[in-house]
Amino acid sequence: MSTPQQSTFIITREGRAEEAKTLLSDGLRIGRLPDSDVWLNHPSVSRLHAGINEIEGYFYLINLSGSSVTALNGRPIPFNEAEALAARDEILIGPFVLCVEDIDTASETLRIRIGRQLALNAGEREARHETAGRGRQSDIESPTVNPFGAVNALQVFWSKRTREKAGRPSPLHPRTLPRIGKARFNWRPTRDLVRPWPFGIVIWAFLIFGVLSALAAFNYKNLFAPGKTSDPHTRTAFTLTPPIATRPNNNSCTSCHALGASMASRREKMNENCAACHQTSAFSPTVIRAHREAGLGCADCHTEHKGANFRPMHAALESCAKCHADENKNLYNGRSVHTPHGGTYGYPVVNGAWVWKGLDEEELAAKPEIVAFLKEIRITPDRTERWRNWQFHAVHVDRVRVVPGIEGITDAAGVNKVLSCSSCHKTGYMGTDVDRASPRATCALCHNARVFNEPARFAGEADKPSCTSCHVQHVKDAHWAPSLLNLQAESPVAQ
Repeated sequence: MSTPQQSTFIITREGRAEEAKTLLSDGLRIGRLPDSDVWLNHPSVSRLHAGINEIEGYFYLINLSGSSVTALNGRPIPFNEAEALAARDEILIGPFVLCVEDIDTASETLRIRIGRQLALNAGEREARHETAGRGRQSDIESPTVNPFGAVNALQVFWSKRTREKAGRPSPLHPRTLPRIGKARFNWRPTRDLVRPWPFGIVIWAFLIFGVLSALAAFNYKNLFAPGKTSDPHTRTAFTLTPPIATRPNNNSCTSCHALGASMASRREKMNENCAACHQTSAFSPTVIRAHREAGLGCADCHTEHKGANFRPMHAALESCAKCHADENKNLYNGRSVHTPHGGTYGYPVVNGAWVWKGLDEEELAAKPEIVAFLKEIRITPDRTERWRNWQFHAVHVDRVRVVPGIEGITDAAGVNKVLSCSSCHKTGYMGTDVDRASPRATCALCHNARVFNEPARFAGEADKPSCTSCHVQHVKDAHWAPSLLNLQAESPVAQ
C-alpha cells in the first residue's frame, strides 16, 4: 500500500504583511490548534480539521472533522474521506478559503493562498464553484494510484499522528453531512450544557399523568368488558331486605371471573364464585337434580354484560322456554330436551291420570311440614299416582293464600284466607266425578308473573305465567312469592 511522501508546501495568507511560509513535511495539518501547520482560529473550525498529503505525485485532501464542514469547490467531503486536488481548487473550512494556486508534480510542491470569505450568499458561491469546476476534470489526470488505497493510507497516516479521534463515528453520530458554514457540535451529557426543566413543566407533567392514571383505573373494567354490567351487579349497597348476596358486587370483575384459570375451568370457577357470593340466610343457589345431571350451572341461565337495564333474573326466566323446546337440538350430558306439557300449562292431569312427577328427595327434605303430613295420613311412595296426588294437594291446601277471584277458608290462626278444595274444584271433590275443568282455569290466577311481586317489570304481562311460577329452581329463596305463602300455617289440612 502506498504511503504519503515528504512534500513542499508554500502557504501565503492574504491581508498580512509577511512572506510566504514554506514547510517540508509528509502531511499538512489544518485546524484550530495553535501548533497546526495551517492555523485557522475560528469556533467553526475543529482542532484538527483536515490534512493534505502527497501520494504517488498526487495531492489529496482528507476531512478529519465530523462536526464541521470541509468542502472542496462547494461540495462537502464526508468524514474520513479524501479527494484529489487540482490547480484553482478552493477548500472551504469555516469562514476560510484555501485556494490551490499551483501544483508542481516534478518538485512535489503545493502552493496555497489562505483568505477569508466575505458574506457571500451560499447559493451564489455554490453556483460559482459549479461553473468554475466544469473543466476541473481536465486538469486532473487519472491517478495511477488506487484511490481506495490512497484513502486507506491517509486514514492510517492520520490515525497514528493524533491522539484525538475527532468526530469518530458512533451509533449516535449524525449520518447526514453538516451544512456549509454551520458548525455541528457533539454534545456531551454535562449539566453546564443542559438546560434544567422549568419546575412548572414537571408539576404539570405529574398532574396530567395522575389524571390519566385515575381515569384508566376507573374505566379499565368497561374498556375490557364485552358489554356494560347490569345495575344489580354495579351497586354499592343492597336494595333487597334481607339481601341475597354476601356483599355488593360494585362492578368488580374478579367477583365472578377467576384470574389465571384455563378456558376449560373458567366457567366452573365462575359458577363457584356465584354460589359463594349468593349464599345467605334468605337465599341459597340450589340447582335441581335435573339441571345438575344436565351439567348446568349459574352462568347457563343468568347471563351478563347485556346493558345497565338488563336483569339477569329476567334472562333466566326467558331461557327456560328457549332451552326447553323441540327446536333445541343440543344435548346435555347426552340427553335431549323437548317442549314440556305439550306446549300447555295447567292442572297436571291428562285423561284422568297424574302426569306431575312429584317432589324428589331433596325437594321433600326442604318441606318438612309436607313430609310430616304424608306420614300422618300414611301415604307412601309405593302407590305412585296416589303418592303424587297427595303431594300436590299437600303443597297447596291450607298453605297458600288466596288471590282475588278465588274463594278460600280462614287458616288455623284465623288471620289469612288460604286455599281449600273448593277453591279450585267447584263440584265433586273425589271419585270419578271430580271437577277437572275449574282447576285448569284457576291455576293461572296464582301462577303468573305476580308471584315475584314485581308487576311493573312485566308491563301488561303480569297475568301471564312463567315456568318458574311452578318449577322453583332456588327452593330456599325467601323472596319467591312471599305474599302467597302462608308461613304461619304449621301443617296442611287435607280436604
